[in-house]
Amino acid sequence: MYRLMLCCSAGMSTSLLVKKMKDVAEQKGIAVSIDAYSVAEFDEQVSHYQAVLLGPQVKYLQADLARRASPYGVPVETINPMDYGMQNGEHVLEQGLALAGTEIAG
Repeated sequence: MYRLMLCCSAGMSTSLLVKKMKDVAEQKGIAVSIDAYSVAEFDEQVSHYQAVLLGPQVKYLQADLARRASPYGVPVETINPMDYGMQNGEHVLEQGLALAGTEIAG
């Protein structure tokens, strides 16, 4: 099972996106655990995940968060603002899985 973490200012704005990503994963038969957290919870949670996707509103923290995630081997990337704004669960799931080292088949 893949484990993806979404991170934004308060952990709230990504919750709808998480639901859409989970719906796509279920439709495609992909075993994935996806959770949303605030930036304040980053250090406590990052070691439990294979990849972290940041909401565009916290993109300015990417370099620092990537540095803090590096001891765990967890890559950190910002979600494409268009996909985030459109709540495109499929694209963001694809981005997260690629970051975790796999891709959606078909």
